[in-house]
Amino acid sequence: MITSPSSLRRSERSRRATLDAALALCTEKGYGRVTIEAIAARAGVSKKTIYRWWPSKSAVLLEAFTEALVDATPFVDTGDIAADIRTHVTGAVRLLSTPPFGPAYAGILSELHHDDELAETVRTQLIEPRFAAAVGRLRRAQEQGQIPPGADLPLAVEMLYGPVYYRHVLRKPGQDEATVAALVTHVLRALGAPEP
Repeated sequence: MITSPSSLRRSERSRRATLDAALALCTEKGYGRVTIEAIAARAGVSKKTIYRWWPSKSAVLLEAFTEALVDATPFVDTGDIAADIRTHVTGAVRLLSTPPFGPAYAGILSELHHDDELAETVRTQLIEPRFAAAVGRLRRAQEQGQIPPGADLPLAVEMLYGPVYYRHVLRKPGQDEATVAALVTHVLRALGAPEP
């Protein structure tokens, strides 16, 4: 959740209604046609309430997307780094392929180019924490001997996420499970990880 001093005083019922309304409208109308007015009307809250908690519709949809992404892409540790990364990346691909999440995130990404505040929020509230968690999962695998010492873990995360973003931004079909498996195998091989 994107937190600020005012967000700490939010009613959870109103917050959830606002996020759900924004996602529903994104599905029905498309990202570009969603307005704060429509979100407020659907959620049964005032525009003033929404603007007190979020600066824009992008911020509302970013919070909804971030919650869904965190739920869909856990960093599990079963002791098998290849299987765990496949699970993680497959969760991201599925979420990005599912309306309203994929279209909402594409809309948010398109706004980054002319909204510096949104770009900073995306970076600090979504990208950096997820990136750090991914590096942390790879580091645990390194400590378990599944990835060699000295492997460039931040680069590995970029290699894993890059193809997912590439396909999403260009509106290409998402990877299937075989393609995700091949991607994970390739990245682990590039790190020098032993073959399973």
